[in-house]
Amino acid sequence: MVLALLAACAPSPQTVNPPPANPPAGMQYLYGSGEAAALSVQAFAMLASHATATAKARPVQSVVLASGASLDQPRFVPCGDKPLAAVFDVDETVLLNIGYEYHDARSGKGFDEAAWDAWERTGAGAVSPVPGAVAALAQLRAAGVTVVFNTNRSAANAAATAQAIRTAGLGEAVHGETLFLKGDDAMGSGKDARRATIAARYCVIALGGDQLGDFSDLFNAGQQVAARRAATEATSIAALWGRGWFVLPNPVYGSGLKGGFDDVFPMDKRWALPIDGEKN
Repeated sequence: MVLALLAACAPSPQTVNPPPANPPAGMQYLYGSGEAAALSVQAFAMLASHATATAKARPVQSVVLASGASLDQPRFVPCGDKPLAAVFDVDETVLLNIGYEYHDARSGKGFDEAAWDAWERTGAGAVSPVPGAVAALAQLRAAGVTVVFNTNRSAANAAATAQAIRTAGLGEAVHGETLFLKGDDAMGSGKDARRATIAARYCVIALGGDQLGDFSDLFNAGQQVAARRAATEATSIAALWGRGWFVLPNPVYGSGLKGGFDDVFPMDKRWALPIDGEKN
């Protein structure tokens, strides 16, 4: 009887899910595929070519939207005689967080803020440059274009982030000069205020990122999925892609991974396997 009571009171063993046999499809693509590597090399080659040509022509205006501008009626910060710069996001734009994403894939727990903070502080040895980034950034610097990083990594981990950038072969980054981080202002993960600070010092001739927020916070201002997609194709914005704004692939995380069936698949473009005997 006593043994039975003790057995009844004993905690039940917790079920531990085995790690997945393979990484998620998005990780397979971004971190493992030749296709993703080729896209990245292509984007950086276009960016470096465009920026070096633009630098020689000395533009009148930057590619940073001015305060009060809209996506429908874009206006840009003037350049004046400011030195030239190209501004990049860090994570999955110039640097691949392979070590963290391995941990994420194996644990199956999804994004964990505490784990990410630990990664920022200690993960510099397990990063890799995005294919094409090292050569492109070197080409920009050789052309007299300052490379600036604008990232949502924490300002508290500035030194560790600079080390990760250096370890990836992407050069030096100095906090407050060529490295801007979340916490540098009161705008949280929004990047427009940091972009404005950078554009006040530099004539920004190229922006590179893997999320639309790396170009303007207006893309994240409560727009529905379809409207946000349409905004990227509007005449006022479409001319910037590949001509000052350059996007890197990221199917692993971010603001682009949203939308239900009704958002993603228009009603007039849906198809189902015909029933036997049914005419198309």
